[in-house]
Amino acid sequence: MKDVNILAIETSCDETSIAIIRNGVECVSLTVLTQMDTHAMYGGVVPEIASRMHAENITMVLEETLNKSKMKMSDIDAIAVTYSPGLLGSLLVGVEFAKTLALVYDKPLIAVNHLAGHIYANNLEKKMEFPLLALVVSGGHTDLILMKDDYKFEHIGGTLDDAVGECYDKVARVLGLKYPGGPNVDRMASLGKHTYELPIPMNDDSFNMSFSGLKSSIINLVHNEAQRGHEIRKEDLACSFQEVAVDQLIRKSELAIKKYKVKNMIVAGGVSANKYLREKVKELTDKYNINLSIPRILYCTDNAAMIGAAAYPLYMRGEFADMDLNATSRDELY
Repeated sequence: MKDVNILAIETSCDETSIAIIRNGVECVSLTVLTQMDTHAMYGGVVPEIASRMHAENITMVLEETLNKSKMKMSDIDAIAVTYSPGLLGSLLVGVEFAKTLALVYDKPLIAVNHLAGHIYANNLEKKMEFPLLALVVSGGHTDLILMKDDYKFEHIGGTLDDAVGECYDKVARVLGLKYPGGPNVDRMASLGKHTYELPIPMNDDSFNMSFSGLKSSIINLVHNEAQRGHEIRKEDLACSFQEVAVDQLIRKSELAIKKYKVKNMIVAGGVSANKYLREKVKELTDKYNINLSIPRILYCTDNAAMIGAAAYPLYMRGEFADMDLNATSRDELY
């Protein structure tokens, strides 16, 4: 069968990324231009700056991706792009650029949900086997998904309020850590001990989760200690928070494993780069003799390779978008 080369574009937040993915499993070429240093000056992503930088850089990123692959647009079979969810202005840059390429070079256009991209990033490591349990963890999402086949997403549980990644970022600010907060909390936690008593969220038999109360308890703890003139042991508080937060993810995943008796599990989303989470998930899957897949760090954070991987099943089914495709900041996958 002829190889299928998909050129994929990802601009949902503050990374301008383009990749060429072959047959949904092989990354031929990947370019990721991050804006992290720019947004770090503001303590977080500024949407207007992000979209402007995407517009300034996307043509250059395309040229670099093609040069690294030693391919031409004539070698490309389809154009894939993230259309949702994300920052609307950033998404629009990618969608309009993808539509232009598809029109100029007469290529089919594939619209990819960003969350599907995170899930299908696992195919770049090894082909996903179904049925599987997917733990999707990012700055905007924390969900447990049961997949019985390609693009068959059954939402079985998730956070009722804040996403785990958002909680990490808020705790990082409270601890005075620089942007991006999540990786810095993870590093600081590795230096501390679990000495602070924090509430155990959603300690029940449901698959639902909650992080708002945990976040609030840390904010209140830091405020109260400051009022008393006590110094916070930042490493210990980071460790205490991380162990409670990750324990909730593991507890809920274990409940799902027991109920659905799956033999395959994947972790997806930016928080899957968290070292402590990766260790605890590995312990869980070893306990139940489950096949575990977690993307390498490069494919955990936002990148176009995952969008190309997620586009391949849609290409094979002939699910193409029209030229009236538009970006939307929120669109449910499940």
